Amino acid sequence: MWINLVHAYQYLMAKYDIDGYRIDTVKYARADMIETFGNAMREFAQSAGKRNFFTFGEVYDSQAMIDRFVGRNAPSDQGFGMDSELDFPLFFLLPSVIKALGPNPPGVETIAALFNNRNIAEEGQISSHGEAGKYFVSFIDNHDQNSRFNAPGTPPGQVTMALALLFSLQGIPCVYYGTEQGLQGTIDGLDACESVREAIWGNTPNPFDQTSSFYTSLKAIAKLRKADPALRYGRLYFREVSGNGHDFGQSTGSGGLIAFSRILSNREVIVVANTSGSNRFAGAILCDVDLNRAGKTFNVAYSNCGTVATSKTSVAAGTIYAGGSSSSMPQIASLPIVLAPSEVQILTPA
Repeated sequence: MWINLVHAYQYLMAKYDIDGYRIDTVKYARADMIETFGNAMREFAQSAGKRNFFTFGEVYDSQAMIDRFVGRNAPSDQGFGMDSELDFPLFFLLPSVIKALGPNPPGVETIAALFNNRNIAEEGQISSHGEAGKYFVSFIDNHDQNSRFNAPGTPPGQVTMALALLFSLQGIPCVYYGTEQGLQGTIDGLDACESVREAIWGNTPNPFDQTSSFYTSLKAIAKLRKADPALRYGRLYFREVSGNGHDFGQSTGSGGLIAFSRILSNREVIVVANTSGSNRFAGAILCDVDLNRAGKTFNVAYSNCGTVATSKTSVAAGTIYAGGSSSSMPQIASLPIVLAPSEVQILTPA
């Protein structure tokens, strides 16, 4: 029976020129079966000239459970499991951090902790943590949830912030249909996954509006990711921030800053998101002193508030606070940043 299933999906790949498979409910199958299926699809695709055939699975669970099915974490040393999995660990955090959901919402530092822990777990599996992005398909909502990220009452800035982070953090971004049209789910109080499966066609005279604010924002973010390889393949470093330009530390707590760099070769792209819906931020973000000497210019390549600005790095002595201790540094590089409430900026070197 199992080999017949493998042959069936090989046949579909060949007949319809399919480039990838999403495997549903992976965690309910035996890990060795998933490994066999993933290897069979990958090898058949290569024999047909498809060098980048892609498989990703749904493991609606913790990082530890996901690890059983992905890449070199598969159960034997004879092959590999799925190429990638849906990034539920990020989904469990990112919407709550941006929206400050729940009585005790998670702080912005939980996003950094998630990716830093992944780096540690993958030390023996990949040659650079810049490769880590290919192991996860990231998302902010999907068809199995009871509400969309853009539920009624959600400020538009939170939606565009989430999309900008989705496309600039490590991972392969996946956008649920209708997000680009501002769909909000049914508003009749239905607390079930049917709430997020409303039809995109037939509800308005122009159901696929290419001039809508969400469509144009998503188009701009996707275009920037495509144009800048650092956002796709770059190493990921969460950055310390400062309110006085001298003392730097990781932002923490609900309403803080999500601040990080993507570095590929000698190019650093900086991303900063102000998750506070009421407080403006004016300060600085740490950047790589070897890549960014004093006076290097960065442009705001994307802002969900429409900010058009340039900023120049400075290099000076400063103090970095981390893990309960501090280090005085003779030279640190930083970039001045000004963010409106709920603003995200992606800054690229000129």
